[in-house]
Amino acid sequence: MQFTIKRNAFIKKLNAVQRAISSKTTIPILTGLKLEVEDDQIILTGSNTDISIETTILTSDEEAGLNIESTGSVVLTARFFGEIVKKLPDETLTLTVSDGFQTTITSGAAEFKINGLDANNFPHLPEIDSQTTIELDSEVFSELVRETVIAVSNQESRPILTGIHFKLDGDQLTAVATDSHRLSQRIVKLPGNTTESYDIIIPGKSLIELTRMLDESVKTIKMQVSENQALFTFDDTLFYSRLLEGNYPDTSRLIPTESTTNLEFSASDLLASIERASLLSHEGRNNVVKLTVSAADQVVKISGDSPEVGNVEEQIATKSVTGEDLEISFNPDYMKDALRSFGQTEIDMSFTSALRPFTLVPTEDRENFIQLITPVRTF
Repeated sequence: MQFTIKRNAFIKKLNAVQRAISSKTTIPILTGLKLEVEDDQIILTGSNTDISIETTILTSDEEAGLNIESTGSVVLTARFFGEIVKKLPDETLTLTVSDGFQTTITSGAAEFKINGLDANNFPHLPEIDSQTTIELDSEVFSELVRETVIAVSNQESRPILTGIHFKLDGDQLTAVATDSHRLSQRIVKLPGNTTESYDIIIPGKSLIELTRMLDESVKTIKMQVSENQALFTFDDTLFYSRLLEGNYPDTSRLIPTESTTNLEFSASDLLASIERASLLSHEGRNNVVKLTVSAADQVVKISGDSPEVGNVEEQIATKSVTGEDLEISFNPDYMKDALRSFGQTEIDMSFTSALRPFTLVPTEDRENFIQLITPVRTF
């Protein structure tokens, strides 16, 4: 097999596929990148058992400048191959595979020879038997993931919580994540009248990699679901992710329906205050910040202290304070993650007691986006 291609276009596709390749895999061939050259296209594939990425370069793509001399396939060690291609001296490169899968890469005066593997030993990509495709706006989907993935658990002891729970019911898509200390839920309405229903859990790490691939050039993303795989399609790329098995906990009962104290803030102002208070709380053994509400005086204070360093106290500007007095402690890192997800909007914080989870919602879209944080007991 032999082809010539512009190096920059090739690097872009290599970078996409390498997101799915891990050097830590126990299956040696999966440290490699599969190159499949057909009459009118090259197909690049990478996989790590959790995700698989396949992308295509067409001869009709003028930016790629792809010229195919002969067809064939090979698997090349991804790490070495990627580094070689990035450091080649010329704008174009030629790749030739001879008998025994020895691969020659030439560009300008440089020539590399590396050993390849038989592509027939590379695992086949999953088959998606779903007949239904959901089309999503890529920006909305990226935002959905970004706003919920912050609450995904990193603890493998409860694998089900390392994913985002997606529930599709008609035209409503709900995404929920929780690590049992906090929860994030986002609901979006889908265009069109779909009658489909899904209930799936996709690993958070897979979704982070997927959203990193969705740049401004990608306008829509298509999603298909089978028994244990989700397939996302955009441009010339296929992104497969395994699904997590099991039942996600019923998170709806965790969200309080009543409150005794309500505060309204600018999310960015509150975030800045929490960041200042956490400068000291991070130095202490207990990473805790305290919020004190004096409803009668319309005063809200944030404080943090570290016996080793000192303490900080700050009065925060609020839009409104209603309900009962309150003193509550929480992990400032959870609060910062939650506040960043709201951007520059105004938010409502609702409390039921010092030991019950409290909620943050945007004032203009309170039904469709909620962050919940469990307080820290300090006595």
